[in-house]
Amino acid sequence: MIRIDEIYNQIFVPAVKGLGAEHGAHWFDPPGSTAFADLCNRPRVSIPTAQRYLFWDQEPVDPDRFNRFMSQFQAAYTGHHHVITSEYRSKPVETVSAQWGLQSHYYWFHGWAALDWYRGYDRARLIRPADQRRIEQTFVAPNRIIGGARQHRLHVLYWIFRAGLEQNNWVSCPAVCPAEMTTMADLIEPLSGTYPDIVTVFDRVALPLDMPGESGHPMTSCWLDLWSQIETSLVYVVTETVADGDRQHLTEKIFKPICQQIPFVVVGTAGALAYLRGYGFRTFGDLWDESYDNEPDMVKRIARIGALLTDLNGLSCSERQDLYEQAIPVVRHNYEHFYSGAFEHILSAELDAMLAEF
Repeated sequence: MIRIDEIYNQIFVPAVKGLGAEHGAHWFDPPGSTAFADLCNRPRVSIPTAQRYLFWDQEPVDPDRFNRFMSQFQAAYTGHHHVITSEYRSKPVETVSAQWGLQSHYYWFHGWAALDWYRGYDRARLIRPADQRRIEQTFVAPNRIIGGARQHRLHVLYWIFRAGLEQNNWVSCPAVCPAEMTTMADLIEPLSGTYPDIVTVFDRVALPLDMPGESGHPMTSCWLDLWSQIETSLVYVVTETVADGDRQHLTEKIFKPICQQIPFVVVGTAGALAYLRGYGFRTFGDLWDESYDNEPDMVKRIARIGALLTDLNGLSCSERQDLYEQAIPVVRHNYEHFYSGAFEHILSAELDAMLAEF
């Protein structure tokens, strides 16, 4: 298992060094930054025309942000460059690579991050085993950043609030986006063309909605939480970082329900479930309609997710319990696949194949 805070110094810097003196590796510190001022440069190579390997693997590729960065990067380093991302079959990556003459490579950074961050929880005693749980709610749906590129979470919340599903389920939603400090009123106004009643729908809900014991919508990416809420819920609604565009980009968020042994519904790009299955995990299409994963239009896809959550919420307590018990074989497979080393073996083969491309 790789410590994710050491993946560059332990794996990538030695690999680039092995290519010769005219090769350098670059990544961002602090994690999550894409600022040129936060760029790491190891090994330091003074040759202007050296080949550079840029690890844009923590954050999704936003073309506008990427192009602003590359204007500075190309001015400082004039050689042939490579970009390494955590986006699979990504049109944005293809576009910026063609624009800047980059050779692109892929590995799943967030898979390695989850293996590191969530290690040891298989020995914890924070939740009942799956076959001993009593299901009382339909879903748990945490939401923190709701502005900017994360506005797809407002689409999900619209369908949740419109059906009143927040009343008997575990839902969090800030009144002000903690990343951009933008108010909910300003965030939903641009969506009124898509949802004419969105202001009325959101006005009916007293925001912020906090999970029990929480305030201020804390960042919890690197640990597992909400144990008591998850123990009584049928599904976990994973509102991913990216939900639009022709690409696959799942983060550590998808591994929270896997490690906490709860079924999941994924608000991500089209094909996100198929992408996850490609790494050996299973999903729940035998138990409910997962055809939303095939819908290319984000607004329509999220509307179908909203309809699915409404349908699941309409089940009786005994029906929800029965459905959860039917999901246990899939839940257990995913949990064991993550913690047994099988998933890490797949990631290792993928990583070795990527390094062979350098």
